[in-house]
Amino acid sequence: MKRLLALALCAMMAFGLCACGDSAASGGGAAGDAGAAATGDASEAAEAAAPAVDESLIAPDGINVCIASEPDNIDPALNSAVDGATLILHTFAGLAKWEQAEDGSFVIAPDCAEELVEGEVNEKDGTVKYTYTLKDGLKWSDGQPLTAGDFEFAWKRAADPATGSDYGYMFDQVAGYDEMCEQKETGEKEEDGTPVMEYVNPDPELLQIKAVDDKTLEVTTKQLVSYWNELLAFPTYMPVRKDIVTNEGWATDPSTYIGNGPYTMTAWQHNSVITMVKNPEYHDADAVTMPAINFFMSDDANNMLTNFENGDWKLIDDVPTNEIPALKENYPDEFVVTGQLGTYYVGWNVNEDILPEDSGLEGKEAEEARAEIRRAIALLFDRNYIVEEISQGGEAPASSFVSSGLTDADGKTDFCTNAGHNDGFDGYYDVSENALESNYDAAIEVLKKYYDFDEETKQVKNFPTLTYLYNTSDAHKAIGEYLQSALASVGITVNLENQEWNTFLNTRKAGDYSIARNGWLCDYNDPISMLDMWITDSGNNDCQLGKGKHKDTKAYSLDLTDLGYDTKVEDGTWAETYDVLVADIKSCADVEKRYELMHRAEDLLMSTGVICPLYYYTDTYMLDSSVKGFFSTPLGFKYFMYCTVEE
Repeated sequence: MKRLLALALCAMMAFGLCACGDSAASGGGAAGDAGAAATGDASEAAEAAAPAVDESLIAPDGINVCIASEPDNIDPALNSAVDGATLILHTFAGLAKWEQAEDGSFVIAPDCAEELVEGEVNEKDGTVKYTYTLKDGLKWSDGQPLTAGDFEFAWKRAADPATGSDYGYMFDQVAGYDEMCEQKETGEKEEDGTPVMEYVNPDPELLQIKAVDDKTLEVTTKQLVSYWNELLAFPTYMPVRKDIVTNEGWATDPSTYIGNGPYTMTAWQHNSVITMVKNPEYHDADAVTMPAINFFMSDDANNMLTNFENGDWKLIDDVPTNEIPALKENYPDEFVVTGQLGTYYVGWNVNEDILPEDSGLEGKEAEEARAEIRRAIALLFDRNYIVEEISQGGEAPASSFVSSGLTDADGKTDFCTNAGHNDGFDGYYDVSENALESNYDAAIEVLKKYYDFDEETKQVKNFPTLTYLYNTSDAHKAIGEYLQSALASVGITVNLENQEWNTFLNTRKAGDYSIARNGWLCDYNDPISMLDMWITDSGNNDCQLGKGKHKDTKAYSLDLTDLGYDTKVEDGTWAETYDVLVADIKSCADVEKRYELMHRAEDLLMSTGVICPLYYYTDTYMLDSSVKGFFSTPLGFKYFMYCTVEE
């Protein structure tokens, strides 16, 4: 145990040198991630550079809240962050929406649709046709009529490969999607030797989405989809108007940000505050009780807390972690911790070569070695220390990627409890406190296989230097410093690099990193929401699986013959195995078989070692006791339209 105590001491020394922590913000889903509070130096610089706020543009009768810093993109087709999704859900309305029932549960209800109809199954090919009738009198915020054609245009635009939507794959259940996304090799090669691909016929008109008339929308799916209604409530499925979005900058200017939801944007003081006022054209405007919302923007948790304690901001979505014990005691009713469906994790760029230069390994053997090393490094981290001493938001140590809270085929058992096929613990890593030493020993044995190792110091000598990328935040920084110290204890040098939120999102998406913090919140209540993001062409596939040099790596096997499929692949590429497996999941109507396929998908994903889960998310925020009617879903979306503020 001396080694482990020394590691813990090293970690505590590192924290003693860092600024005050703050809770890690939620990641993903709609999401991908949400930003968090800034480090001391960064926040001071940000305050100095922050533009002055024009008070005349702020709605005096509105609720003041802070959910994140400046959003990356609030075009419904291009957003990939949970903070952006919350803004979109206040300015746009889809066919369906989330509501909170009287018993506190969350339900899907009709929004622009008169009702959420059952689909008509075609007995010949198994396709399912949904026919939706829009409510009477739907209008855009500028008073123009909203039609079924606007939904058809928006959905085809979001799914169109030319749009470059991270969430384009969320339309993969629509008939015609596969034909639209079919690709072939051009015969040319990239600089790294991978084939250049092109779409055979990337025509969104292949999608079976049709506005029969101004009030009737028909959509045909490839089969029954258990979570179809939840997709209809997702931001990517919101309508947009063709004449508006042809202006490339439409979603950055209040004068052109035309929606059909509960609010319309009246001002966007960039990096300061977004002001929204009630939209009189919204079809359910009478139910909207909050006349306006001022979304203040900050990535400094200390600044957020100061504004909350002053009474200036009624909700803040982040708090300094060092303040959490005091907040729990002093604000027992206003400091809120609720469950979320998501996981905070470290993501590896699969194309980062971590083998010694003289390893002599190539192809499959090299990739299997890198995967084994990545999995070994995941054994070195004390997840209990992270949740108890750093995040402190009631999070649970994560032993798998698919989050707790998502159920298995029986609808009762957590999917993650059946993950990993290990005796004695759930998931892929034993995250119990008494496993620290055995995990450490197992990791060392793997590292000794591939690197020069000093038996006296128990350190490797020739592991390439890594850079850990995170978005500016005390909590992300503190976790990064812990990971840095844990790896330093075995001789691995890790440099830390932070970027502001928008830059960070795009750097990670482009694969311009070696390892990075990441997080994912589910887009809907089904495990596939955390698995389909890793298909080759997904815009959320930040680990670059099946991309770049990894595209032609033949290192994976898949045998589904025991489940009645013909699929049997040995030494296949990521596309030939994982992509095929996800496609089979989405076409499977047998519940038991579908869940078994999802477990196998997670097995394949976790075998790569590119996902190092740290903890399952909770949602931690401060809500003033005077606010009534607010709710937040386990998907990370926050709703203010039904709020009132008591005097």
